[in-house]
Amino acid sequence: MNAPIRNFIVSFRPQQWIKNLILFAPLIFSEKLFDIRAFGIVSMGFVLFSLAASGIYTMNDLADTERDKQHPVKSQRPIVSGVIPPGLAAVVAFLLMVLSVTVGFLVNSNFGVFILVYVLLNIAYSYGLKNIVILDVMTVAIGFVLRVLAGAVIVYVPASEWLIICTLLLSLFLGFSKRRHELNLLDVRAADHRNVLGQYSAGFLDQMIAIVTAATVMSYALYTISNETVQKFGTTHLYYTIPFVLYGIFRYLYLIHKRDEGGNPTHTIITDVPLIVNVAIWIVVSVMIIYFHVL
Repeated sequence: MNAPIRNFIVSFRPQQWIKNLILFAPLIFSEKLFDIRAFGIVSMGFVLFSLAASGIYTMNDLADTERDKQHPVKSQRPIVSGVIPPGLAAVVAFLLMVLSVTVGFLVNSNFGVFILVYVLLNIAYSYGLKNIVILDVMTVAIGFVLRVLAGAVIVYVPASEWLIICTLLLSLFLGFSKRRHELNLLDVRAADHRNVLGQYSAGFLDQMIAIVTAATVMSYALYTISNETVQKFGTTHLYYTIPFVLYGIFRYLYLIHKRDEGGNPTHTIITDVPLIVNVAIWIVVSVMIIYFHVL
């Protein structure tokens, strides 16, 4: 592969596109997973959010170039290391974001609004919000909520309040866990890499992680047994999926505290075999219960 193209692909961070799979959550929980047309439309939404995300990652590398040079991994990125000229990177980032928003409005005006808000929110994050303690992680979490809402409006299905709450809490859990890993990895140089890390401490982050962990598990458990859920799916058996959620969160906490992982949630989720198996089983069991009333 041509070296410049390969460098841009690295900057686009395609491995992070997995985050956009959350757009399919409303499709699954609206019992339209096997609707070919709806699946195709959400797939298009996935592609557009991935293009937007790549533009945002490229822009973020430009904004953080000097600070990322202090990071042992991020300093090797093509833009940070100077392999890709800043001017060219800025043009590509702008084109990707404009393209994704424009096509988003053509596909569905409401979807276009959500992808536009997502892009603007991330621009605000890159140039200011990431330096405000707590709000930095909350901004990232809101980005996931916007994905869920976008996945719902693009196929004209309602986004469950429970789904939004669980998405927000789980995103906060992953976000605070990432901050904890960065704090431990960089130690005294943490604030040099990211200003806001100077306002966090391991103890403070552990308390917030504990709060959102409990809230996430409880919210999901309440969702599975709520009258709304039982009436919607015609089954009381969704609570059988609770152990998989518990194991997934406990496994992630184990990786954070015992293996010093969690700095890159996407990498952790797609490389840790127990997590992969657990998520796969949770999806299969959930689909079997919701669509086929098995168990």
